[in-house]
Amino acid sequence: MSPTDLWHFLIPGYLLTILIETPILCVGLSRRHPLGRKLFAGVWLTACTYPIVTLVLPLLFAPDRRPLYLLVAETFAPVGECALFWLAFGNRAEAGQRSMYRDFITIILANLASFGIGEVLNAWGWFGLLG
Repeated sequence: MSPTDLWHFLIPGYLLTILIETPILCVGLSRRHPLGRKLFAGVWLTACTYPIVTLVLPLLFAPDRRPLYLLVAETFAPVGECALFWLAFGNRAEAGQRSMYRDFITIILANLASFGIGEVLNAWGWFGLLG
């Protein structure tokens, strides 16, 4: 994809991603987080990592290196989001506790879900409709 194509995909892809990930975060994040925080996390975490995954990383990898791009991008996103979530909402009392691990696992599962659905839509050629 050209940089122009990546920019055209940014907003629809972001909206689809938060549509997939936010419900998972609302159900899966630990009870210590109010609903408003869970909704905020669904929008904010993706806003922090998605532009890098969508606009920056594709340009660093040759088109024939897609598996490497996916490995880097799909590792970066959940690791970055877990770190951001912990920095924003974690505290010493929760470090190493079940709620911390639940939050991290939920963030990882949300990312896996959006990745999986994105791959299915890509295989069906849906993303070609955006251009």
